[in-house]
Amino acid sequence: MRLNYYPDTDSLYIDLASKPSTESQEVSEGVVLDYGADGNLVGIDIDNASKKLELKELSLSKLPVELQTISA
Repeated sequence: MRLNYYPDTDSLYIDLASKPSTESQEVSEGVVLDYGADGNLVGIDIDNASKKLELKELSLSKLPVELQTISA
């Protein structure tokens, strides 16, 4: 999984799989879910991310890695 933030457009893309998307569905204003050919979710695109999310802190919990908090 990868988080990609684009400050010039204030958008955040969350790559959930390394598969291309074949279908997209806007689930709320500026939030688009991308699906692969198998119907599984492969990514999430969030426009105006800094207005919708707290981008200054990222916490990972109960993942198969050590607990980490990253602050900007």
